[in-house]
Amino acid sequence: MARWKELPAALDSRERRLVAELRRLKDHSGLSLAALAAKTAYSRSSWERYLNGKQPVPREAVEQLARVCGTEPTRLTVLHDVAVRARQPAAGAAAPKAPEEQEDAPAQEAAPAPPDAAPPQGDGDGGQPGDRRGRTVSAGWFLAGIAATAAVAFTAGLLAGGAWTGGGEAAGAVQTADAAAGGKSGYRRGVAYPCEVKREGAELRAGHGTSRTILLDTNSTGFDVVEVQCLLREHGFDPGSTEGLYDQATKDAATRFQKARGLVADGIVGPKTWGELRK
Repeated sequence: MARWKELPAALDSRERRLVAELRRLKDHSGLSLAALAAKTAYSRSSWERYLNGKQPVPREAVEQLARVCGTEPTRLTVLHDVAVRARQPAAGAAAPKAPEEQEDAPAQEAAPAPPDAAPPQGDGDGGQPGDRRGRTVSAGWFLAGIAATAAVAFTAGLLAGGAWTGGGEAAGAVQTADAAAGGKSGYRRGVAYPCEVKREGAELRAGHGTSRTILLDTNSTGFDVVEVQCLLREHGFDPGSTEGLYDQATKDAATRFQKARGLVADGIVGPKTWGELRK
């Protein structure tokens, strides 16, 4: 299968992670871009742009790719949502300007009444009701702008700090995306992480991740890779390292494990391999 083009250097790390996962899923399925176009609502040229980072991938395209490849889409749609949020702060930063632009409108409505007009009743202290209404509306817009700014800052903080967590497959996807962006508990390359494998319920866990679906292949990095390396070692297929880099030694160990379990021996860790590793 032809090698993928290098992704644009300016592509955000969270967008890059999403595209890398979509590429792996497409490669694992064996489908060409033309075959993918025939099975989805998107053209071959559209898939070429999406999978080479030239254009953001629509959520519907992510869902269709997952269905065509026989994968539950939740993990990928969470990665997509993280990537979308990464693109929003720049647009959100302009939002507080709206109150300033609107501030002039009430002032125009509050123009003095003609000399012959009777003063409106019911404003208590005898001040100009139009001016007071203009100030009230302007203050409302100003407070709304502050709230919008706070919401954008809070969302950005959650994404940058890896604080947005959930359960099951969605949590695993968010943790992986955050790890690619330098978040999740400070994953660092070159550090040999300990393997403390124990059984929790019906599953084996090494304490570095809970995923059962994420695709891992050569050059994948992060705590999900550490989890795989520890579980491979626990089953007697030592990858030689627990540093979180899916290198050739890890792929060879995964291939041997897949052969022993009667799986497709391609060295790519997917849902079926995860299921066997967790047993």
